[in-house]
Amino acid sequence: MGWMDDAMVELRPWIGRVRVTEDDVGLMAMRRAAGTFNVDPESIVRGSVMPPHWFTLIGVETVRQDQIGPDGHANKGIVLPPIPMPRRMGAGRRVKVMHRLRVGEPALKKAEVVDIVPKSGRSGDIFVLTMRHTYEQGGKTIAVDDFDAIYRPAVPPGQKTTATVATPAPAGQASGQAWSDAVELTNTLNFRYSAITWNAHRIHYDGDYTRSEEGYPALVSNGGLTMHLMVDAALKHAHGTLTGYSARLVHPLWVGGTLEVRGAAQADGKLKIWAADKNGVLCGEMALEFAA
Repeated sequence: MGWMDDAMVELRPWIGRVRVTEDDVGLMAMRRAAGTFNVDPESIVRGSVMPPHWFTLIGVETVRQDQIGPDGHANKGIVLPPIPMPRRMGAGRRVKVMHRLRVGEPALKKAEVVDIVPKSGRSGDIFVLTMRHTYEQGGKTIAVDDFDAIYRPAVPPGQKTTATVATPAPAGQASGQAWSDAVELTNTLNFRYSAITWNAHRIHYDGDYTRSEEGYPALVSNGGLTMHLMVDAALKHAHGTLTGYSARLVHPLWVGGTLEVRGAAQADGKLKIWAADKNGVLCGEMALEFAA
């Protein structure tokens, strides 16, 4: 890990840095989000209270086109630390929800670099970046979202990315499953989510790049979309007010596939859910908490 220790000399000063992004929680932006998730856009008016997890749709970075790197993300060192590995994927998050956004009122997102951790193991060298996103509106903290991203080396030309070990998703009464909801991960849904979150990562829309440069067999469905759809499903079956959740993504989902969200029965204000792909492979897990 010598070279990683050397890299940390440049990266360590980034820890604690905060970047602030302003947002107006615009009416049309929220209507476009509503349409994406099958909510009547006309039901959204100025002053509308948004679903509790929609804070993730505001405060997105809007860097210039000439600041975009070859993978579609902003060049290293502009928004995020210059971690010297080319492939970045979301892995997990820990969220606290205090209030809900209102349409048409100014809001802030404060993005803080919490930690950068070099690791070396069976799958090779990686860096884990933890960001804390704090959302504020009307003098109140709306939500605090700690988000982990994993950075990996480039895939050698002509090779496939190291496969994540596939684990069957729990199913049936024996697993505690009480319900399930399925969503088709269509190209249009993936595109529209990437558009409203201003995410130009090429693994979500450029098949040639995805296969040749990153070694994936198909377009990768957006991990943020997976988490959003999991919370959507949970809210259909839960009672009470969402106060927080933790999530972990464990296997990629491919555009054109299916996301099946399975859930246990809610107990003592807590709800456990998990996600499977069309082959029954476990792709994500989430634990949610609700107040009466």
